[in-house]
Amino acid sequence: MKDTLAKLVATVFYVGYLKPAPGTWGSLAALPLAWLIYQIGGFWLFALAIPVAYVKGYVATQWMTQGAEDHDPSEIVIDEVVGMWIALLPVIYGAGMMGVTLLTLWPGWIAAFVFFRLFDITKPGFVGWADRKDNATGVMLDDVIAGIFAALCVAGAASLFHGMIG
Repeated sequence: MKDTLAKLVATVFYVGYLKPAPGTWGSLAALPLAWLIYQIGGFWLFALAIPVAYVKGYVATQWMTQGAEDHDPSEIVIDEVVGMWIALLPVIYGAGMMGVTLLTLWPGWIAAFVFFRLFDITKPGFVGWADRKDNATGVMLDDVIAGIFAALCVAGAASLFHGMIG
């Protein structure tokens, strides 16, 4: 039972088994989940879901990789969901502040996805440092840092774009 639950969480209901590029599939799966959480409870529920998903993801990742040679198997994509949600924070906050639907800010969703995938794949600086840790912390932390970098880029792009047209 514990193995099944860990696998459900770590692979985000088996999305991590989709090929090719399971990390991209995990990042895509994060989008409708983010929208759903926001619809249920607004920005603050969404913001709370991030650390909850991190902790559950950490525990599930630790369980799945315990004693395994590969500390970061490709089917574990809960880390992509957490990082993607962090990248979406400025978009979801902005929608709430402007009183518009989340889908109105669709360019922000695309920017968050592109920036997050860019940082997650290339692993610059601190992202690569975290990725080199051979444990569940490294699996989760590199995507958290990539999500923070992406969120900063999204906020910067939104400021630049809205400053030009506003």
